[in-house]
Amino acid sequence: MPTITNIEDLRALAQKRVPRMFYDYADSGSWTEGTYRANESDFQKILLRQRVAVNMDNRSTATTMVGHDVRMPVALAPVGLTGMQHADGEMLAARAALDFGVPFTLSTMSICSIEDVSEAVGGRPFWFQLYWMRDRDFMERLLDRAKAANVSALVLTLDLQVIGQRHKDLKNGLTAPPKPTLANIVNLMGKPRWCLGMAGTRRHTFRNLVGHAKGVSDMSSLGAWTREQFDPRLNWDDVAWIKKRWGGKLILKGIMDVEDARLAADSGADALVVSNHGGRQLDGAPSSIAALPEIVAAVGRDIEVWMDGGIRSGQDVLKAWALGARGTMIGRAFVYGLGAMGQAGVAKALEIIRNELDITMAFCGHTDLRKVDRSILLNGPAAAGADSDRQSKA
Repeated sequence: MPTITNIEDLRALAQKRVPRMFYDYADSGSWTEGTYRANESDFQKILLRQRVAVNMDNRSTATTMVGHDVRMPVALAPVGLTGMQHADGEMLAARAALDFGVPFTLSTMSICSIEDVSEAVGGRPFWFQLYWMRDRDFMERLLDRAKAANVSALVLTLDLQVIGQRHKDLKNGLTAPPKPTLANIVNLMGKPRWCLGMAGTRRHTFRNLVGHAKGVSDMSSLGAWTREQFDPRLNWDDVAWIKKRWGGKLILKGIMDVEDARLAADSGADALVVSNHGGRQLDGAPSSIAALPEIVAAVGRDIEVWMDGGIRSGQDVLKAWALGARGTMIGRAFVYGLGAMGQAGVAKALEIIRNELDITMAFCGHTDLRKVDRSILLNGPAAAGADSDRQSKA
């Protein structure tokens, strides 16, 4: 086993152990992948202000997210097909997150069902992500199942009314489980650990949907149903319906524009997530960290503002916090850990991020995350972009 020191180590190990189509599903963006790459690279342009000769003892990274106590301002984001990165993936990731002291968000398009995850975590509360679909009866039953499973917050994804084109998924012929083509069989032969895990579980399809949605009994019928059900007509009246029907904590994910942020704040939601869906939808959009400051300035006093996209370290979490995010969500970072080492890998990813957050905060002269502000930064996304422009002109 190689020594794991950062998220990149987990990514490299996951690439070796996870079948190509599922690794590529997680580790890719739409079209040119420009926005996907910018999500990560724009963090690297933001510089930190180092301080010395200050008391660095008794540090705390603890805070709250929509009233939930968290060990650090990080939640596991909803990631579809997580159970194809590793057998029973959503169940393992949920256990790792809740044991660590951060929230886990289950995707509607998960392999393990809401009930599977609830049982796996012993009834402890977790979060659930919802896509807006045409079948209102199915959505109501899905929300009722979430309530029965002790889901404590609902994450409504707003930026998937239509699905962005991801070239790797099309070229790989992405299916769950993979079709027994020659290329897939050859690839799977090099992933014995993954194959053994999958042979030992009965969870191989979208268990939130199969057997619950009308007319969906297997993978072939599921594909047709999904294409028909993602509703491009989603609007703010629908958000109001969800808020009323759910009745609990509501988080709106997929905000990248100040005008939309104001509408989100006016909706009465508890938090919004500045997110470009990990660069998987609109290629050519700004990075999430670049969009964050303006949205915080516009609505940060009215609603909790979080962000996701490109977070690969605790330093990234600290930079987002300094720019006003009161929470972050990680997707690929925990998926790499899961694909690499299962539940232990997710725990390792969280441990790495928290350790980097803690130590970097100390180097910046702070012991309490809640007192950290923009003064720890030497620049911000706008300044970093201006530097890049000047360098390119030179």
